[in-house]
Amino acid sequence: MALLAGCASTSPPGMPGDPVLSTSSAPVPALKPVFPSGPLSPIDPAQTTSRTVVTLEPPADLWARIRSGFAMPNLEGELVTDREQWYASRPDYIQRMTERSSKYLFHIVEELERRNMPTELALLPYIESAFNPQAVSSAKAAGMWQFMPATGKYFDLKQNAFRDDRRDVLASTRAALDYLQKLHSMFGDWHLALAAYNWGEGSVGRAIAKNQKLGLGTTYLDLRMPDETRLYVPKLQAVKNIVANPQAYQTELPLIENHPYFQQVRITRDIDVALAARLADVEIADFKALNPSAHRPVIIAAGTPHILLPWDNAKIFQRNFEAYTQGQYASWTAWTAPATLSVGDAARRVGMSEADLRGVNNIPPRMLIKAGSTLLVPRGAKTDNDVTSHVADNAQMAFAPEIVTRRSTVKARKGETVASIARRYGLNAANVADWNNVKATAAFKLGQQVVVFLPVKAGGARKPSVRSNIKAVRRNPGKAVIKSKRR
Repeated sequence: MALLAGCASTSPPGMPGDPVLSTSSAPVPALKPVFPSGPLSPIDPAQTTSRTVVTLEPPADLWARIRSGFAMPNLEGELVTDREQWYASRPDYIQRMTERSSKYLFHIVEELERRNMPTELALLPYIESAFNPQAVSSAKAAGMWQFMPATGKYFDLKQNAFRDDRRDVLASTRAALDYLQKLHSMFGDWHLALAAYNWGEGSVGRAIAKNQKLGLGTTYLDLRMPDETRLYVPKLQAVKNIVANPQAYQTELPLIENHPYFQQVRITRDIDVALAARLADVEIADFKALNPSAHRPVIIAAGTPHILLPWDNAKIFQRNFEAYTQGQYASWTAWTAPATLSVGDAARRVGMSEADLRGVNNIPPRMLIKAGSTLLVPRGAKTDNDVTSHVADNAQMAFAPEIVTRRSTVKARKGETVASIARRYGLNAANVADWNNVKATAAFKLGQQVVVFLPVKAGGARKPSVRSNIKAVRRNPGKAVIKSKRR
């Protein structure tokens, strides 16, 4: 069960409407450690109560490290309590989420600490996507940080025929933290920054301006916002509370050790996803979990020069990659459509079945492939060149609806010719001549039946001139001027 931000289905029946929340006071900060200088002297036992000891040991597990970096003010209220109960009553769901997050949390915490950001933000993907990097919302947001296409492009997350960096673990985390820092600098408050991450900075800015005009407060608790956004921070607070004290919620968090789960490995050739997983000696599902942006069966080295592998498998991959002598690393390559083609025509040109070409390139039904589209096709046995960086970075797929036509007959007007019929209906004169078995220079007699194939628009509508003829037929069924059947 996915728990995406704002999905109404994630709220249990009987959710309270919009209760008043309150912000609790921040915890009293610990005293700063005292470092000795000059000659050492004994410490009186009474002095130890006012000093903290600098520990040389890292936290035992990642949860302790996350707790030590909590820095956002706490939120209290009925919505937080409700979300706590929701999560606590679903231990299996928490178990699945936290186990999935174990691959990514260390990297996120490292990045937060490097930027001096609150470590509560490492828990945000629990709210956004349940830490599923393949999650896609109904609004087309993707990845564990749920970037919309336009926002992803703004933060330099490439989205093309070969990869979607909104799903990439490193790239999306970098972009999400960049965005959160930007929002915090705009609003000066982490709760408002989170509201803007969910609702949009423009929406939060307008809500603040409206309250200012009315002389009202401008904190997160003061603003009117959609229920989705009103529930957003309470969800994060509930997860934070459970992580801070799992025993209080009869919850057990799985151990996540405080060390890296994965490391980057450079690849120098295009390589099939299945082969990369095999050379690394990891299950294909685990490989895809760490490399979710590779949504095609091949990784293009010019666009994705690094892959992520479990720490212990990185050297295995490097050794096997260098020793591989069983043929090409990649069995797929890129092909650019030279013209707008039907899927069947394109399949014949590249030596594939239409079904296979549709499947590997996710081509929707009843679509033409537009000229310039880049498709994934089988790589020839003698093809040694990998996909170029230009194609890897700019490859796009574009489609146009197939043109469905109906066979119709129309009456020729006085002095009508093949050319004038073609002009009247926006057709090719050679086609009109071919359909009627006449020369392209032929003329028609007044009232002569002329065969034409006219495009069917949405809802089966024809061109206005033809529709008017249909109305005439309905008014006078004895004088049929048009006959049609599907081509």
